[in-house]
Amino acid sequence: MLSRRTLLGAISVTLALGSAPAAFAQSDEIYIPLISKGFQHQFWQAVKSGADQAADELGVRITFEGPDNETMVDRQIDMLAAALANNPSAVGFAALDSQAAIPLLRQASEAGIPIVAFDSGVDSDIPVTTATTDNVAAAALAADKMAEMIGGSGKVAVVAHDQTSRTGIDRRDGFLNRMKSEYPDIEVVSVQYGQGDQLQSTEVAKAILTANPDLNGMFGTNEGSAIGIVNAIRETGTTGLAIIGYDSGKAQTDAIREGLMSGAITQNPVGIGYETVKAAVAALNGETLEPVIDTGFYYYDQSNIDDPEIQAVLYD
Repeated sequence: MLSRRTLLGAISVTLALGSAPAAFAQSDEIYIPLISKGFQHQFWQAVKSGADQAADELGVRITFEGPDNETMVDRQIDMLAAALANNPSAVGFAALDSQAAIPLLRQASEAGIPIVAFDSGVDSDIPVTTATTDNVAAAALAADKMAEMIGGSGKVAVVAHDQTSRTGIDRRDGFLNRMKSEYPDIEVVSVQYGQGDQLQSTEVAKAILTANPDLNGMFGTNEGSAIGIVNAIRETGTTGLAIIGYDSGKAQTDAIREGLMSGAITQNPVGIGYETVKAAVAALNGETLEPVIDTGFYYYDQSNIDDPEIQAVLYD
């Protein structure tokens, strides 16, 4: 396996020579690699299915890969460098770190390779667009639902997936800011990070429960975080806690049907994948894109989980 330094050097030379656009011009095939934040959650598998659907409809070739877990920023950068070294027509990128990939993305953009951010954007105007959920608004809705469940007062905590990705930051802050601005009688006693891993999030949630026996609610900011909270509830025998999650893999929908989880925000991951590939092709055709493609979100619980509108965006 090539080292990161070798990969970065190779892609720097490739882009400096401008061979990526030339290669595209000489071939009828449009190749679009998508580098995701991971592939361990059902969410990412659903994103891939949407990307595959768009690729089939538009007649382009895609690849979809991500690191083994959502802590592996360096591994993701290696994957991006390797993808760029293969002279892609465009690239889809879901950043684990909103700043770490900017130098590499800038080189690609300057060489004429459109970058489409998906799910989690970068702190830059390099991407031609970002296909994503409005995570600030979605997390604010989660705060509203939590406040309603606990009667507008009490103590709550957050198990977040990270503090480096755009999704991690926006979901955490969307929840915290809504609580601060609208619900002065609710205290957020702890914000901890489980790196999106179920096992790590379980231990984080158990520690929060031990330190705060009078806790009223918990919010998990992604699939792994939310399931970690559910696991902690099961293992500690805690009852009467309002739990709101994010995403809608089978473990979460089962927990909601069982009454262990109060409700959750579901994104539209198939739509995210589909719009990413569609936007990349549009950029290659010289079309102007909006800065953000809002792919939507919904709140679901036992009362509406079987509604057709919700069933269409669950990915279990």
